[in-house]
Amino acid sequence: MLRTMTSLAALTFMLGACTTSVLAETKPQPEEIEPVILEAEETIGGPDYSLAATSPESGAVQVGLAGSDPANIARYLLARGAGPASLAPGGEHVAFRYSVTGVPQLWVARATGGAPQQLTFGNGITFFRWMPDGSGLIYGADNDGNEQESYNYVSADGRTERLLLPAVEGGFRSFGDIATSGTDAVFASTERNGLDFDIYKANLETAETEMLFEGTFGFFAGAISPDGNFVTVTETVGEDSDNLFLLDLTNGEMTTISAPEPRANHGDGGAEWLPDSSGFYFASNMDREFSAIHFYDVAAQETSLVIETPRDAGGLELCGTEGGYLAFTENVDGFHTLHVRNLATGEALDTPRLAEGVYGLSCAPGTDRMAIRVNGWRTPGDITVWDMSANTISRTFESNLAGLDAERFIRPESIRITASDGVELQGLLYLPDESSRNGDGPPPVLFDVHGGPTGQSVASFNAVVQYHLDRGVAVFDPNVRGSTGFGRTYVTLDDRENRRDSVRDLIDMANYLRADGRVDMDRAAVKGGSYGGYMVNAVLALYPDTFAAGVSLFGVADWVTALEIASPALKASDRIEYGDIREQKWIDYYTENSPIRLADQIKVPVLYSHGVMDPRIDIYETEIMVKTLRANGIEAPYIRIEDEGHGWRKLSNRLFYFRAEADFLETQFEQ
Repeated sequence: MLRTMTSLAALTFMLGACTTSVLAETKPQPEEIEPVILEAEETIGGPDYSLAATSPESGAVQVGLAGSDPANIARYLLARGAGPASLAPGGEHVAFRYSVTGVPQLWVARATGGAPQQLTFGNGITFFRWMPDGSGLIYGADNDGNEQESYNYVSADGRTERLLLPAVEGGFRSFGDIATSGTDAVFASTERNGLDFDIYKANLETAETEMLFEGTFGFFAGAISPDGNFVTVTETVGEDSDNLFLLDLTNGEMTTISAPEPRANHGDGGAEWLPDSSGFYFASNMDREFSAIHFYDVAAQETSLVIETPRDAGGLELCGTEGGYLAFTENVDGFHTLHVRNLATGEALDTPRLAEGVYGLSCAPGTDRMAIRVNGWRTPGDITVWDMSANTISRTFESNLAGLDAERFIRPESIRITASDGVELQGLLYLPDESSRNGDGPPPVLFDVHGGPTGQSVASFNAVVQYHLDRGVAVFDPNVRGSTGFGRTYVTLDDRENRRDSVRDLIDMANYLRADGRVDMDRAAVKGGSYGGYMVNAVLALYPDTFAAGVSLFGVADWVTALEIASPALKASDRIEYGDIREQKWIDYYTENSPIRLADQIKVPVLYSHGVMDPRIDIYETEIMVKTLRANGIEAPYIRIEDEGHGWRKLSNRLFYFRAEADFLETQFEQ
């Protein structure tokens, strides 16, 4: 038996204190009912409050005592580090996103270390950028995850704050860059028609905006040249790819830099301009399987290959007082390595030894310093500053592990698996150590499927994964076909009619792990959020005998309605990834191939959850699955979260949800 967090009875009591308990429902006998498939109804476009669900309520947080074995799940959720970090101009300070209460806020710390200062105190931030003179920062904020941002300014000391651009109803935005002058910024927005992203310029002093380019679907502003004459622009042509352009800000002319067939990615790491604005570096996999570093010469209008690596290069930063160093990362099966090249000599610099994980890099004009954020399986988000000229390291910010022992965290193992059709797959396997296991035999296993689909499971810190490991549950993170990080071809193998091939990958991976023998595939569950939630729905319907339970968070049930209702940011790429849902061909295809059409084949318990404010996948997608499974006598507990969007940000919601999820899974594993 597993070490259980709470009993099922205790969880039922906890949920019953919120609204209506759905875990304690009486389940009809399968033979007493005729399997049904529910069709779209009036619930599309918002929650159906007639559907029994639980929701978080405020209350005291129980975290348990430090040193308890096993540790309370709250300890893991409270273990956190810095989010994206950016070195200030001059290199004296580092700004970063950090969450104490679960809501991400903007913080600043001295590069050499010391107590950080919190600058924002609102409903959370979505992004931030330093002003070119380092006097303050621009940041974005939305309303409970609805992704419709306002733009705001806060001074570097936190004493001055003002609204720059209020949110616009239906105006999804994507921030680009701030001009060196500090007066103008560029961004993309759908405010013209609620669908297409256009390129805008904003005067940060007057809040006046001007449309620079009228786009179709997804055009996004990138980096402004130091002289203020140009800005890089990308056009989305799929979730994994884009075309690259240069927009002349003096005359509005758009120059095509790269728009290859087949499509390619030009956006990993953004664009890094030379100080004299003569050209910029960028990472791209055009004409190759893996992203390499290229240089675009503005005057010659020519692109040249600069650096090629065996795996994807990204995270570009131009560093040094004169821009003489180019820093980048290389992604090897979800583990990053840091590289720095002297552009004058071509020589590689010796880089500091870093903890394993994924790296975020930040340099700034006028300094030889580089800020490095490490998010690894043992480090939720540490920030160090490397002075390249002095070759010294400063610890800027250290993760707070909430009293947990990092020595007990488990390192993932990269696994290569050959699919039934010959495609090489990859995943990360976490095995609990012997001290965490109870009983003989291999541990149960949780398949944790990433979203996207063009994402990648990497060796970053995952609080919930480490919690499960400490309780004797193995975790497998599959990178099915369609994932990034494994080549230009691999990421397209699930496009359009090939959608089910990625679902079959889960079965091939399950068969591999069964033969491997280190986990108990008779006690296996599958979990995923967003696209991963779709994968859960699909694999349980198509292969009902593989997993004993499922957890689907804000996932897709009906591709027809999901693609029709999707937010503009998704519509810009969905037409390539999935086909244009306005065409009858794709309506017919997804009518037949959506999980909801096969939901009557699901025969194991599934925990569902969704945020009411979700702008990406409508809550209808989850609720129609819940209704269908319950109509067929299948246990389908449902957690509805009123003040969240596409994922859980607030600590109270995270604590409530993941306690419920953990108890649900462990109850299934014990049966």
